[in-house]
Amino acid sequence: MTAPTKTHGLSNRQLAPAFSAIDLGTNNCRLLVAVPQKAGFRVIDAFSQIVRLGEGLTRSGELAEAAMDRTIGALNLCADKIAARQVLSMRNIATEACRAAANGETFLKRIAEETGLQFDIVTAEEEASLSVRGCTDLIDPAAKAVLVFDIGGGSTELSWLRIHPNGTGNPDFETVAWVSLPMGVVSVAESHIEVELTAEQYDTLAGRVMSLLQAVDVPDDIKAAFAAGEAHLIGTSGTVTSMAGVHLRLDTYSRRAVDGLWMGADEARRVAELLRRMDIEDRALSPCIGRERADLVVGGCAILEGILRAWPTDRIRVGDRGLREGLLLDLIAKWRNANSVA
Repeated sequence: MTAPTKTHGLSNRQLAPAFSAIDLGTNNCRLLVAVPQKAGFRVIDAFSQIVRLGEGLTRSGELAEAAMDRTIGALNLCADKIAARQVLSMRNIATEACRAAANGETFLKRIAEETGLQFDIVTAEEEASLSVRGCTDLIDPAAKAVLVFDIGGGSTELSWLRIHPNGTGNPDFETVAWVSLPMGVVSVAESHIEVELTAEQYDTLAGRVMSLLQAVDVPDDIKAAFAAGEAHLIGTSGTVTSMAGVHLRLDTYSRRAVDGLWMGADEARRVAELLRRMDIEDRALSPCIGRERADLVVGGCAILEGILRAWPTDRIRVGDRGLREGLLLDLIAKWRNANSVA
């Protein structure tokens, strides 16, 4: 598809090309299609489906045939949406499941053959960077430090940011440390024989996360900011968005209500304990959990508890966003630079 004529603004929506991004994770397949706007982008189409690509991966070391078939089905729907929107440029990434699986690269070749979609397996470092890129407008400009975390299906990425005020609502920042923990909601669920985590197992998992995070080399000024109450967390995963929906007692999940919500650490812990005490059927009936997350969300809560133990803070900002938004911002920035678009 040829590049559009150069413009000096985007007031005429017909002149704005469409861009797309797919995040293929251990648990979810997510697509966003968007057009640029002066302040970021406007979403014109989206798709999200739980495919559990990493199902059984911790035991076998390979992606299972049924999981790959489910994923191909979802990606064919994504390909149809991309074609219908006449997307100018796209980037599709695969994360921990394809990184860890012995047949991950082979599966991506199958995806290309059956759907026409090309995928990159991103490193854990780039995954952490994209998570940050997608949620920078959630940073409190008064904060001195922020810890961004993404509790995924197969891994959890965390990035520590040093904040530099610049007199605007969008402060400058630098990533001073990052880590990828080898645990996510799917891998945690598959590491336990029982469907439900006992209180002891929950505490043990949280303690393991805390120990791993305490071993990360983080600059002293970031530690001081957290100790002084001048820092906060930003969570971009399905775990925290689900917890936020339960906290708000939503009858139907609403991105508008959840994205950007400030949730106190004590409030998050109350929700986590509520979910831990519920049985799987009760969680399945919750409109913000559902059957597909009912067996996974408590493990995510335990990971969040470990983060809070290692890096105590009173505030968590919830972001219903993540890798796709980071990918789109990068694609649009490159297009703007190449076409001199303001």
